[in-house]
Amino acid sequence: MIEKTIEVERMEHVIQVFGSFDQNLRIIETELGVKVLDRDNKIHVLGEAEDVMLAEKAINGLLTLAARGENIDAQNVRYILKLVSEGKDAKIQELAGDVICITAKGKPIKPKTLGQKAYCEAIANNTVTLGIGPAGTGKTYLAVAAAVAAFRAEEVNRIILTRPAVEAGERLGFLPGDLQSKVDPYLRPLYDALFDMLGADTYQKYLERGNIEVAPLAYMRGRTLDDSFIILDEAQNTSREQMKMFLTRIGFGSKVVITGDITQIDLPEDKTSGLKVAMRVLEGIDDIAICTLTGADVVRHRLVQKIIEAYEAYDKRHPAAQSEKKQPPKKIRRRPRP
Repeated sequence: MIEKTIEVERMEHVIQVFGSFDQNLRIIETELGVKVLDRDNKIHVLGEAEDVMLAEKAINGLLTLAARGENIDAQNVRYILKLVSEGKDAKIQELAGDVICITAKGKPIKPKTLGQKAYCEAIANNTVTLGIGPAGTGKTYLAVAAAVAAFRAEEVNRIILTRPAVEAGERLGFLPGDLQSKVDPYLRPLYDALFDMLGADTYQKYLERGNIEVAPLAYMRGRTLDDSFIILDEAQNTSREQMKMFLTRIGFGSKVVITGDITQIDLPEDKTSGLKVAMRVLEGIDDIAICTLTGADVVRHRLVQKIIEAYEAYDKRHPAAQSEKKQPPKKIRRRPRP
């Protein structure tokens, strides 16, 4: 067992790194099997040599983020421990990203992982960006944040949010009400993100003025969308023809973000996902970026990341289960009546 001492410049950064009631500190100790103490304005790490080395890198990285004004929570700590264990501690400083957008409640929206940072940079630097990844990686939320930021900066005149109206494996039947009432259930995740960024009143004002449009994908046909920030959500549920139709709507001064999760396709078995086709067709084209997020970029409850990893591991062990298809009913041959 060895002991390593880490010099500290400001104790408020230590308090932030340790977290409320030392909850962040407990994560470091539990994950790495070390003991961390705070004495004489210094941090002392005790444990096995390799574990102490990893803890030192993680704590130094967290102190750097705290010094740059980043909020440190349990999720940050677990992600940084993962980076350190993979030998990517040099990239921790890159997590101190710029603010994309400020929500209606004054909360700054920033990328929380390296994958999210690359995704946000791709949106800023390309006309068309495809964001592919599992649930909880911030694909839609960050895209909406970028759209609101571009709208506030007067880089675009409209925000257009759309998604295919496909049920997630269940039949909802005919919904009551007018057109808006019928499509609202499909577009609810987009509404939630906009409400968070703009507030309900501001959202309603822009909606009435036509600055914000939320509509099913079918309503994009025949239009040319100039000076707009367009987000196509749940793109894995588009057909090949729908995706081509959508991509050809792009007008001058517009920016497009397409998000989807190719592991959650709700199309009939005989239909090919337009997102899968687009990933192959558009690869290598200038001004089009394809960003792949992984389970490491999940920013929801930590169980979500474990669930995604468990499904990926199961699919690798049972490849046949991943491509289960409904067998057509056997035809019953009837004997002709005499």
